[in-house]
Amino acid sequence: MVDGYAQDRFAAVRAVLENNLASGEDVGASFCATAAGETVVDIWGGHADPGRRRPWLKDTIVNVYSTTKTMTALTALLIADRGALDFDAPVAHYWPEFAANGKADVKVSHLMSHSAGLSGWKEPMTKADLYDWEKATTLLARQAPYWQPGIAPGYHALTQGYLVGEVIRRVTGKSVGTVFRDEIAAPLGADFHIGLPASEDHRVAELIAPPQGQSAAEVSQSELQKNMATNPGIDVAETGTRAWRGAEIPAAGGTGNARSVAQIHVLLANGGVAKGKRLLSEQGCRKALEMQIEGQDLILNMPVRYGMGFGLPVPSMPLPHSDTIFWGGYGGSLVIIDMEARTTFAYAMNRMVGTTTGDMRAFGLAMAMWQALPA
Repeated sequence: MVDGYAQDRFAAVRAVLENNLASGEDVGASFCATAAGETVVDIWGGHADPGRRRPWLKDTIVNVYSTTKTMTALTALLIADRGALDFDAPVAHYWPEFAANGKADVKVSHLMSHSAGLSGWKEPMTKADLYDWEKATTLLARQAPYWQPGIAPGYHALTQGYLVGEVIRRVTGKSVGTVFRDEIAAPLGADFHIGLPASEDHRVAELIAPPQGQSAAEVSQSELQKNMATNPGIDVAETGTRAWRGAEIPAAGGTGNARSVAQIHVLLANGGVAKGKRLLSEQGCRKALEMQIEGQDLILNMPVRYGMGFGLPVPSMPLPHSDTIFWGGYGGSLVIIDMEARTTFAYAMNRMVGTTTGDMRAFGLAMAMWQALPA
């Protein structure tokens, strides 16, 4: 039922995925882990569609929602490491129009850490507007923040990608998807896409929406939460369209699998080197660990600690080392990067649950990994 490779000491990891598939917790899924730059587990199984007619194959890919944010953050870290981007600089230094409505002092680091006060759009947005880069970014540049930037975290579920992505575009002259592809994915031979070519549509697994009552819009309460979840609303079926797949939605629209997610983040786990290529400095990697803000997230309504584009350990997300960063996507995808142990774990699936921060399927696989690693 589960295909792929796992070193003998990680046999329990394969068993966890087999159990998830056998129980129906997963319909189709992939899990990959690396240690010291070497892939030690790369497994997949199940089906790529709810009707269970298409097997989940080695090269099956899937929309991973907010796990995409890690690729956007990594792209920004790469540009900063090369000296072209200063996280402490005002966003308006690179994007002058952004200074409107009291945002002249908002820093790039505020965008990276969900603390810019721009968790959603104030103007009404439709699904189609997500495919209009100019509209999405222009509206954010014009509007006033929902709260004073830099004083509180509030998950920028969709907007973060446009905000960081526009800074990247202003600095490089290229879209975030293009920079990511040319500077990270292509050099590493990684099968992850921010803007998927139509030629790859046949490999994409179909997402299965969370049960009714579990979606972000249905559990939202505050006005900020409702704005984030309903303007525009989240429609899982939209991820099956060519418009969604082809667009660059850098906070939620990325397509890949556990292998590509884990192997790309070897860069951060392994001091900037992956596949024998140095793309970042050690210092540039550790920038991700620098805490930017902590406290009760105004959108997620839970305690958080945000580094430069990644989550840092909190009691609700206990991790084995303080030098560990992570991020999860709506539905259950997850990546964990441990810079001390030099490991990465990644999970991508098609059966979604109503979570934005990972669930027990991914944590069960991670626990099996941790138990098999040397103390």
